[in-house]
Amino acid sequence: MTTADQGSDDANDVGARLKAVRLLRNISQRELAKRTGVTHSSLSLIEQGKVSPSVSSLKKILDGIPITVGEFFTLDLQNTDQIFYTADELQDVGTGSLSLKLVGYNRKNRAMSFIIETYPPGVDTGHDMMAYRGEEAGVVIEGEIELIVGAQCRVLKEGDSYYFSTTQPHRFRNVSDQPCRIVSCSTPAKHF
Repeated sequence: MTTADQGSDDANDVGARLKAVRLLRNISQRELAKRTGVTHSSLSLIEQGKVSPSVSSLKKILDGIPITVGEFFTLDLQNTDQIFYTADELQDVGTGSLSLKLVGYNRKNRAMSFIIETYPPGVDTGHDMMAYRGEEAGVVIEGEIELIVGAQCRVLKEGDSYYFSTTQPHRFRNVSDQPCRIVSCSTPAKHF
């Protein structure tokens, strides 16, 4: 490979990486050009690998994203898992009138289940107690919930929280006349 070929490969790598980072940050070429003072056509040529930017030009472009030069070259572009979720993107994995909105439903290798739970009055997790290997923690953010873990039973109110080993049989039940909302996390991830 000649030096000219090597330079072309480097330009392609920087250009492709710049485009990927820009798209990950949801920034259009025009917006980035406006932020940095670098022309739209120059950004396009860099992203196509037709022009290799100087270090100072690259830094100027990256400041508009914003990302440091070090982060730019070390950012893992292979991990394309979604990071942010709007309220309407949460998958409801509950049954009946029990709503269990799972954050990160579409992540391939989830290590935990992070759920926003809504129990209407009288609703529970089922007549049978649940038990599986893992841990669960949560906080009541609205209303009240009766939680039975093993031989212990308590009605938790807004602001109260819990943490227990899920090998102990357990059950949740809304015994009040108001809806209850809980934010919880459990491991290992439940695959609904």
